[in-house]
Amino acid sequence: MSTANKRITVYTESTPNPEAIKFVADVMLSEGALEFLSPSQAKDAPLVRDLLGFPFVQSVFVSKNYITVRKNDTLNWDEIITQLREFITDALNSETPFFTKPIASIGAEVLEKVTDAHPSRNFGEIEQKIISILEEYIQPAVESDGGAIALKSFADGVVTVSMKGSCSGCPSSTLTLKAGIEALLKRMVPEVETVVAES
Repeated sequence: MSTANKRITVYTESTPNPEAIKFVADVMLSEGALEFLSPSQAKDAPLVRDLLGFPFVQSVFVSKNYITVRKNDTLNWDEIITQLREFITDALNSETPFFTKPIASIGAEVLEKVTDAHPSRNFGEIEQKIISILEEYIQPAVESDGGAIALKSFADGVVTVSMKGSCSGCPSSTLTLKAGIEALLKRMVPEVETVVAES
């Protein structure tokens, strides 16, 4: 992944989820949003696979130029954050490619592609409007917090969304869902009655 002229640097950003940290690189890593939950899912993403080998790492979310690592509660971030940042930086500066297969085939085979949670399904006009609102108003804020959101379904006034990355398991995600996302969608799409996260 390294470039001959420039060493890739990585810095960290906190997220609203106390168990997730965002590692931001100064290069693009992925065109899609991908969440990996086990080393076997990440066989075609060597850095991600190795991160999931750490006993305290629960999931790895990759999007654009960042990697969000969610840990379990066995260690505090101050005990591991420097180690992880150096590990990611060294891996990105090695000759190992970030993905060993095209991203589309990785997503199709082993993990949920968050950005394709609504892949060319025959959604109706209301669903398309919901998707448009999520992408324009909600996704940028969620992304800045190291996560992703996508529409899974809409039926009988209930919008079901998929929340990944730092949003997964975040204590404040329920508040965000109800006070932010639900309120916005209900205001802009009268057919929406409630918003729930996919369980």
